[in-house]
Amino acid sequence: MLLFVLFSLFYFSPSLSLKICSFNVRSFGEAKIARPEVMDVVVKIIARCDIMLLMEIKEAKNRTCPLLVEKLSGQTKGQKEQYSCVVSGRLGRKTYKEQYAFIYRQNLVSVKQTYQYPDTQPGDEDAFSREPFVVWFQSPKTAVKEFAVVPLHTTPEMAVREIDELYDVYLDVKQRWDTKNFVFMGDFNAGCSYVPKKHWKNIRLRTYSEFAWLIGDKNDTTVKNSTSCPYDRIVVSGEQLSQAVMPHSVNIFDFQAAFQMTEEQALGVSDHFPVEFELKAKGGFFDWLKSKFSKKRRGRKNRQAKS
Repeated sequence: MLLFVLFSLFYFSPSLSLKICSFNVRSFGEAKIARPEVMDVVVKIIARCDIMLLMEIKEAKNRTCPLLVEKLSGQTKGQKEQYSCVVSGRLGRKTYKEQYAFIYRQNLVSVKQTYQYPDTQPGDEDAFSREPFVVWFQSPKTAVKEFAVVPLHTTPEMAVREIDELYDVYLDVKQRWDTKNFVFMGDFNAGCSYVPKKHWKNIRLRTYSEFAWLIGDKNDTTVKNSTSCPYDRIVVSGEQLSQAVMPHSVNIFDFQAAFQMTEEQALGVSDHFPVEFELKAKGGFFDWLKSKFSKKRRGRKNRQAKS
């Protein structure tokens, strides 16, 4: 009887954890939007996540977010899942512009505030090619009830400086918002020739003890077989948030393998794999018990991140 109760709790309860993902879709503009086979894969990737950060949105008419939300909401039969999206302005120097976008499930999280970092710090102006668009999420169903997500897509040649400057963003946001829980994530270009080993000592986000890097230096977040670089990263800060990270949940999602694509087909979507981690649900014995089985139940194909 006890076994039946536990079985029922596991199979008929909603997902316990909150999956947070980051994906550089590479030149996500009109050309990709016009390719159904690419959009289908992008929607499948986003649908795996409860919060998804998208980067390199280049489409200039602000159609990307509404289109993705429409496709996500229409993909399930019966009761539709409600998604929403918050997007930055067009960011970049001179004529080249990109946008950050967050797509999230409305039944799990909500946006408390957003903040476009101005990048006007005296004596250190214009440090970022694409200034972080910070989003403060409320998450009532997880062990940590709120957290700020700081996205970053660096210019490769300026990666060391831009990653280091995230510490200044951290200090600025802490003064503005009453939060100690931070997630920094995105395409940092944080590896190979762009961040040599000798330069890590110059990056405060790495050398200061309050930050934990979930994607390690030995990981590969690139699609090409000919490269092996940990460009895409996730960094967390705050005791409450750090303790809420689900053990063994940090992954690089190999959509090429998961969707049985050739390398050429996968590169048509992006040259980056998404990175992801999960936050625990709010406490309780059965939540803990079910969490022990949830990873087996999902049965996804991932690259386990190395420390």
